[in-house]
Amino acid sequence: MNRRRFVQLFGGLTLAGIPITRPQLGQARIVVAGGGILGASISYHLAKRGAHVVLLEKERPAAGATGNSFAWLNASPGKQPWHYHLLNRLGLEGWRHLHNEWSEELEVQWGGTLEWYGDSEGAERLREQLRRHQAWGYAGNLVNEEELRILESNLEPGAVVAGAHWEQEGTVDPIHAVEVLLAKAREQGAKIVHPCEVTGLDIRAGRLRGVRASCGDFEADVLVVACGVDTPSVAAMAGLSVPLVDAPGTLAHTVPESRLIDSVIRSPGPNMKQKVDGRVVVGAGFEGSPGTDHSREAGERILEKAARFLPALGTVDLDQVTLGWRPLPKDGHPVIGFPEHSPNIYLTVMHSGMTLAPVIGRLAAVEILDQVQVDLLEHYRLTRFADLV
Repeated sequence: MNRRRFVQLFGGLTLAGIPITRPQLGQARIVVAGGGILGASISYHLAKRGAHVVLLEKERPAAGATGNSFAWLNASPGKQPWHYHLLNRLGLEGWRHLHNEWSEELEVQWGGTLEWYGDSEGAERLREQLRRHQAWGYAGNLVNEEELRILESNLEPGAVVAGAHWEQEGTVDPIHAVEVLLAKAREQGAKIVHPCEVTGLDIRAGRLRGVRASCGDFEADVLVVACGVDTPSVAAMAGLSVPLVDAPGTLAHTVPESRLIDSVIRSPGPNMKQKVDGRVVVGAGFEGSPGTDHSREAGERILEKAARFLPALGTVDLDQVTLGWRPLPKDGHPVIGFPEHSPNIYLTVMHSGMTLAPVIGRLAAVEILDQVQVDLLEHYRLTRFADLV
């Protein structure tokens, strides 16, 4: 499927789904719990549709997992099976839509992703992943050491048995993205309140009537739970169990530096990207280093390992080290939607929230306001954990 077809598909998402039984919401009063990237996107899309939206954030916007995210926008091999890959591709298209619409305000870097392996086992795995994703119509191609150096002249990749260039991927500054989305939500009439923590729910006759919070009480037709690792505690107020697993990630951030790389780099060691402001962000794994050591010494070790592949980092000063706790459901896939027996509590918790935010915002607005169950989200309902919790 080519990109033009995907743009058309993204534009037609609101047509997919089946009706569900729920009282008509009209101009719904909706409380969104959480001021990260998902809460910001959902608030914007709901307010744009005419809902009365109040977003409650217990600290400050992007204070949690979002602000500590590597913020890699991708649908690369880790996004499997097909239905999850598809959802992430639609997330990428969503970012392109927003970037095109708000190009003077929203900064998205579309430099693609480079990865490579110096061992035969890793190289063969990469080739298999590339063949599968190419068959799915995803833009990627094999590259050798010479081509890697042409694409990123400051890299010292070492031995390259096989490399790949995922052309349509990118990155964004997560805090900046939340700020833009919340500003757009405000323009559509949404109210953003922080610091304000959800402390209880007013549920009568099986229906939500209001939300109690540290800053006051709010009448609500729907509560959207988009509060990352705090999701289980907020969901428990409605008698819901949402199984998450611990997923810490440490990132090293340099001081601003002249342009060193344009792509997201997935080396055999740490992963790297450079933000618009010149800061290089480095971590191991998909979004950070495993473990919880976020001391300055740990950050220096991360940069030292990265300098093996990007030597210029050897002379760049460390600015800060951040530790984030990623909201990761037990099976690795998102939890989205109205749970059974909770007709006006809408759950949204997931890893890859940065990539998925635009499409989840749009589809959540469809499910909440148009009273349908969107087919694309059927794999991600809470009911799949019925035997686990």
